[in-house]
Formats: sequence, structure tokens, C-alpha cells
Amino acid sequence: MEQGVGKSWRDPELLWKALPSVLLQTTCFVAPLVMTFLLTFQRTRDFQLRWTWDLATWTDVFSKPHYWTILGHTLVMALACVAICLVLAFPIAYGLATRFKTLENEIKILVTFAFITDATLKTFGWVLFLDKKGAANYLLTGLGFPPEMVSFLFTDWATLLGMVYNLLPFAIFTLYLSIDSIDRNLIFAAYDAGASKWRAHWEVTLPLCKPGIFAGSVLIFLLGVGVFLEPKVLGGGTSPMSAELIRQTFETRVNWPLGAALTFVLMVVSVFLVLLFSRVLGMRRSGFGA
Repeated sequence: MEQGVGKSWRDPELLWKALPSVLLQTTCFVAPLVMTFLLTFQRTRDFQLRWTWDLATWTDVFSKPHYWTILGHTLVMALACVAICLVLAFPIAYGLATRFKTLENEIKILVTFAFITDATLKTFGWVLFLDKKGAANYLLTGLGFPPEMVSFLFTDWATLLGMVYNLLPFAIFTLYLSIDSIDRNLIFAAYDAGASKWRAHWEVTLPLCKPGIFAGSVLIFLLGVGVFLEPKVLGGGTSPMSAELIRQTFETRVNWPLGAALTFVLMVVSVFLVLLFSRVLGMRRSGFGA
């Protein structure tokens, strides 16, 4: 007897199977999201929440360009992190999938070990390395360069360095899975058709890697807009990003409605950009505008 034919959401058996997942998603995601949105219509007075139901918080958000400047800075930093991670991760993932099969497991272990190491420990390690009396300045001074050459601790460059270092494994593994699933016969067929290695790589390998590139880009972007350790530690708090601003709003200023509103703005803008990127990529796949 043929199984699984004609299944639809009207099937009671299918509904009962999906019910636990729906309840879990509703309880752990939708309900907190709704409560956070409702919190944006309240006020705080004397560090206590007042249920007032007005638009004062949203008026504050849209009337002060400071919040939007930080949001724009956050998006630029996240996009820069995505670009750098993809550029660095692609040759590593390509070599891991095609050139270093004998050392594949060892390299995976090293990357995984670096990934699971505590982010706080790694971030403060960069502070020691980039400090004026750290190893970076010592090495460059020994080579004849002035110490000012690497005096970018507590700047956006140091923040970006920490973001790339902590998020790079996500790009490596997503690209590796995409490259490893490519049928090598397609590349050999391109060679037989007279394509050079570069042309075969550009017209065969890269297009087939689009799912991994898209998944890695979205993952790194969403994680990048939510970082707060790197701007605080490596950036010195001189140029905060949205997540750090939200943390300060909740913890230091104890302004929960404002923190909830800033959280929603960050979420909506980030999801919009991801959907826009997905839409553009989908149009290119379908040949629109070709």
C-alpha cells in the first residue's frame, strides 16, 4: 500500500504530529515576541515599569537620530563581517573539501575547537595581543615599523577583527557542506568542454555554492547584528553597536520599553534585509533581468 500520498493539513493525524512543534514554537518564540512588543507601549518611572499604553517610547525612537546612526553603523559592520568571512572562508572550505581529504578530520577538529572556545576568553586574548605593549606591537617594532601601525585597539577595526574571528567558523562549515556536495563530474565535464580552471570555478563551482553562500551570509549577518562583546571589549565602547545599546538600555538605564522598541527595530530591519537579499537572489536564479 502506498504511503504518504494525498497528505494535507486537514489530515487529523498530520495535525496531531505537528501540534507539539507548534506549541513549542508558540511558547518559546511567539509569546515572548508579543510580550516584548506590548512592552514598547509602556513607560518607566523611578526605575519601575508603568503600564500606561501610549506611544511615547516610539516617539522617542523615531525622533532621535542617535539610535538610527548606531543602527546604520551596526548594519555596516555586520555586512563587512559577512564579506570578509566569505572571502576568508571560501578557500579554506574549498581546500578542505577537495585538496586536504587526508587531513580533513584533523582540520575540522581544529576549527571546531577554536569555535567552541569561550568567546570572552578569545576576545580578551585579542586585547592582550593588540595592546600597546602586546605581541603585535612588539613584532612590528622588531621589524622596524612604528608602534602606531597597529594601534587600532578600541576602534571599529578591532571590533571587526573580533567579529570575523568569532564568526568565521560558521562560514567555513556552511561553504564546506555546499562545496562537498558538488558532483565533481560536472567540473570535469567543464574541463572536457575546454574551460580553464578559473572559468570552471567561476561558472560551475561558484553557482553551485550559492546555497552555502546564502546560508553562511544570513547566519553571519544575523549573528553580527547581535554582537555586544566585541564592541564593548575590543571597541572600548567608543562606537557601540545596537546590541550593546540595547543591553545598556535594559541594564544600566533600566528603560525596558525603550530597550524593547530598539530590539524590535533591529529585528524588523535585519529580517527585511535578509528577505530582500533572498528575493534578489531568487530573481537571479529564475533568470529575471538576464
